[in-house]
Amino acid sequence: MSAAGRPSAVAHLRRPATIRERCANILATGLGGGLTHFRVEPSRLPQVADFVAAVTRRRYPGLAIPYHSRWRHLDAGGVARVAALGAALSRLPAAERARAKIDLIVTSVLLDAGAGETWRFREEQTGQTFARSEGLAVASFRMFEAGLFSSDPSRPWRTDAAVLMDLEESRMARGFQASAANPLAGLDGRVGLLKRLGRAMKGAPHLFDALRGRATQSCLDAPNILEAVLEALEEIWPERIELDGVGLGDTWPHPAAAGSGPSAGLVPLHKLSQWLAYSLVEPLEEAGLSISGLDQLTGLAEYRNGGLFVDLDVLVPKHPDVTGVTHAPDSQVIVEWRALTVALLDRLAPLVAARLGLDPTELPLIKVLEGGTWAAGRELADARRAGAPPIRVVSDGTLF
Repeated sequence: MSAAGRPSAVAHLRRPATIRERCANILATGLGGGLTHFRVEPSRLPQVADFVAAVTRRRYPGLAIPYHSRWRHLDAGGVARVAALGAALSRLPAAERARAKIDLIVTSVLLDAGAGETWRFREEQTGQTFARSEGLAVASFRMFEAGLFSSDPSRPWRTDAAVLMDLEESRMARGFQASAANPLAGLDGRVGLLKRLGRAMKGAPHLFDALRGRATQSCLDAPNILEAVLEALEEIWPERIELDGVGLGDTWPHPAAAGSGPSAGLVPLHKLSQWLAYSLVEPLEEAGLSISGLDQLTGLAEYRNGGLFVDLDVLVPKHPDVTGVTHAPDSQVIVEWRALTVALLDRLAPLVAARLGLDPTELPLIKVLEGGTWAAGRELADARRAGAPPIRVVSDGTLF
């Protein structure tokens, strides 16, 4: 269905402004002491900003901070994999290079959900071993390089619908080096996601062409990227909440979400879709498109950013079960935590910019995340729990 034909409530839930509004409503309830699972301590935000600014200066001493995107993970361990990809594609026209890079990044992002605490990937080409998001990134890159998702052995750098639709879990397990001794959380969920991606791709325009068609005079607004991603991927998510027969993806009920009309009480988060939107910016810019409105996208509702606020006592659990048990993705604890994370990132970003001597326009949210909050959350998790998040979630391969 075209965007013009979308039920208005569904379209409303796909807008970054709605994500911000509903998350802000939940934060407002928390600031008033009305949430069930978390107490919010905004007085702690300056200390969080100090820590994030220090991490940012250490990682990027000259403050030349790139976009927060999947491309950063693809060069994990100091290996120039992205440059190698560029060299492999160098003889192709610009549009073909963009399509290949978007095929890689879509696949890699959709595989980037929580890997679990014990899974590791050993890269044969370098001998290095990676875990978690970087491990998933490197594994997905090497699978893509080997043509695992292509139907043409002479053109490995592509993703074909027919291959995804016939993908076998055993093949993906080999690609991820997953086994009983090296378990990868949510492997079946990842395979199912890619199978559904194949069905969604069949007969549909390539995402690059769909995005290029939305551009006006080679300029594309970031919320338009998110809208295109959500439309292209609407059929791939597990069966969750539907509205007027349309699956809402990463959208969940919460009593403090507020709103009006059919979408009232629902908080859209769209973590993987926004992560993908951020990660599409660089190949789109390389293809000659100018991207505007990046700050209209929100922070990502994932466990590194969320863990930062829990570990530094901005979000204080109200009862032992918050950190003491493992939660389902749709539990109120997780929805509340993720929504608060998005809203708090908006409050934190200008504080971090000020500590770095930058105007918020010089340090947009996409760079605060990269500098930044994700790395700071990772450092705290490594120091306190060997990398595990402070709150445990059952991974279905599609949430974080």
